[in-house]
Amino acid sequence: MAARYRRPRDRRMLTLTVRGRERISPHFVSVTLGGDDFRYLEQSGYDQAGRLFFRGPGQGRVVFPTSEKWMRQYALLPAARRPRVRWYSIRRFRPERSEFDIEVAVHEETPAGPAGPGSGWALAAQPGDTVGFLDEGYAYVPTPDAAWQLLVGDESALPAVLAILERSTDTLRAEVFLEVPADDDIRDGITAPAATNIHWLPRNDPATKPGSLALRAVQDAQLPSGPCYAWTAGESSLATGIRRHLVNERKVPRSDVAFRGYWRHGRASLG
Repeated sequence: MAARYRRPRDRRMLTLTVRGRERISPHFVSVTLGGDDFRYLEQSGYDQAGRLFFRGPGQGRVVFPTSEKWMRQYALLPAARRPRVRWYSIRRFRPERSEFDIEVAVHEETPAGPAGPGSGWALAAQPGDTVGFLDEGYAYVPTPDAAWQLLVGDESALPAVLAILERSTDTLRAEVFLEVPADDDIRDGITAPAATNIHWLPRNDPATKPGSLALRAVQDAQLPSGPCYAWTAGESSLATGIRRHLVNERKVPRSDVAFRGYWRHGRASLG
């Protein structure tokens, strides 16, 4: 099934500020967001995600939506005053400091094209910058009879997968396939249950389509037997390709596969 997000009971638009930024690998930037509105954020964990509203490159004053029904407000704004919107998972919470981290997969400007809005924002974010955040909740809900779980994602899904692993228990064996842009983006010291097998898949070649290595690796893998729960996200064709393979080739029930296309290769999205 497509990932159905379980939204928080009391959802509202949060006004937060950037508190810090760290380049954690060649293609990832961690940004810390916090403020008084953090107290309204329900910490559900796992793949909890939300929409981030921020200034785009070269923009002056923008207007952040004030309501969870943000689309109408957004559509009525002149283009020059509209914030950019992107979907990001919450990597970790620090409630004692009223803040949380997101990790942004960044691709800097090259002769082939400019950096995307999310990359540009993350690379230039400064403490004190104002952002809006609308919590969309979480979708990771393993089926009760699952004997093991399959987690698959590209770089855009890496923060969610790592957050899921940190909160998982040893009772559910995990096979994890993570595709990243380069060898230097592979993470060391991951917190995960003992029964976790992580397959890192660095593309290294910029010409390789994102998601293609992870899709092929799962198609070729010898996976455990027994009922499983699958969670996959990232580039659209990766998420739908994994679902199609599991349902058609491995006879996994559709209801046991949660998938979400975070983005589409070669196309920008609203978020």
